[in-house]
Amino acid sequence: MDYLTLGKIVLATPWLICLSIRDFRKHELPNSWVFGGILVMLAITLGVGVDYAIGSAITAFLASLFLLLPFFLRAAGAGDVKMLFAAGLIAGPGNTLNLILLVSLAGLIQACIMLFMRQVNPARMKHFFRCLFDFRYDRAAGRRNLPPPETESCRVPFGAAIAAGLFLNLLLQLLYSMEAAS
Repeated sequence: MDYLTLGKIVLATPWLICLSIRDFRKHELPNSWVFGGILVMLAITLGVGVDYAIGSAITAFLASLFLLLPFFLRAAGAGDVKMLFAAGLIAGPGNTLNLILLVSLAGLIQACIMLFMRQVNPARMKHFFRCLFDFRYDRAAGRRNLPPPETESCRVPFGAAIAAGLFLNLLLQLLYSMEAAS
C-alpha cells in the first residue's frame, strides 16, 4: 500500500470539502485557504525528497496552465487557477494529464447537473452553439440579449470540480498502488 497517497487523501479531503462548500456558497476560494494547502503539501513533498518536490511543482505548474486561457477570457477565477496549482502539487509528479482529464470530466458533469436543476442560465451556451452551427443566426442581436457574465446565474463553481477531480485522481493512485502490491 502506498502510504504517501493514503496520507494525501486523509490530509486533502477536509480541505477539499471546505473549499468546495465555500465555492458553492460564496463563489470564492479564499487565498489563505488555498495557500495553506499549498504550503502543507510543499512541506510534505520536500519531506519525501527534492526530486519528488520538483516533479510535483512541475505537475502543479502544468495543471495551472490548463486554466490560464479561461482565466484571461474571464471564464475562470484566479482562485480556480491557484486551487488547480495546489491540486497539481497534491497529485504529485507524472499525474498532470490524469488530473486535468478528471477535473474536466467532473466540471462537465457538475455543469450538466446544474443546467438540469436550473441553477445556471443556459443562454450563453445556446448562443455559443448557435454561433458555431447556425449560419443564419444574428450574432450581434444574440450577444445583446445575453445576461452579463458576472451574474450569479452564469457562474459555475469550478472549485468543486477541481476537488472532485483531485479526489478521484488520488483514489486511482491508491488503487493502482494496491494492485501493483498484490
